[in-house]
Amino acid sequence: MFRPDLSRLRALLPPLPRAITLRRIVAAALVVPAAAIALRPPPADDSVPLLVAARALAPGVALTAADVRVVRAPPDLRPPSAIANPDEIPGRVPAAAIDPGEPITGVRLVGRENIAATMGEDAAAVPVRLADPGVAGLLRPGARVDVITSDPDSGRPIVLARDAAVVTVRPPEDGGGRGSLVVIALMRDSATQVASVSLGQQVAVTLR
Repeated sequence: MFRPDLSRLRALLPPLPRAITLRRIVAAALVVPAAAIALRPPPADDSVPLLVAARALAPGVALTAADVRVVRAPPDLRPPSAIANPDEIPGRVPAAAIDPGEPITGVRLVGRENIAATMGEDAAAVPVRLADPGVAGLLRPGARVDVITSDPDSGRPIVLARDAAVVTVRPPEDGGGRGSLVVIALMRDSATQVASVSLGQQVAVTLR
């Protein structure tokens, strides 16, 4: 039987690369894409700053810097009236309850944006103090009311303004017997009259 001479066949074949040479080749092949990834500039961050409530915020309670936190959000998720600067927050008052993590927007706070969104551009806000705290407890932001007082001589009721909108209701003050403070939005000419009368007389509201 014929048996091939293996030693002569090995001599005719090219030498096989050593294991260390193979490792070097593989390592060199991996270095190139790794370097390309490392040198590639990071993707542009197109997010925008957004203020959100750091905890549940109650209506009618002035805010502090600790009530909000800044997060980053995609531009298309930022509401048009969102507030981005924390310096604009201290002293502002929520017109309604705000949940934790909810964006802080101008229309949710007592201010020009809220009044305009509720009543229109020719509107103003007037704080009135209600003698009956039970009535104030029935009011909620957005409720519509008529503002009335009584004639000093006859005691007959006088309607000072109709279809005013409640912006916010402040919590009752402790002591002093002072009534609850309610901020209402109404047309500018009626706002002037209500503000003037409330300086010397008690006013009340009726729900529509």
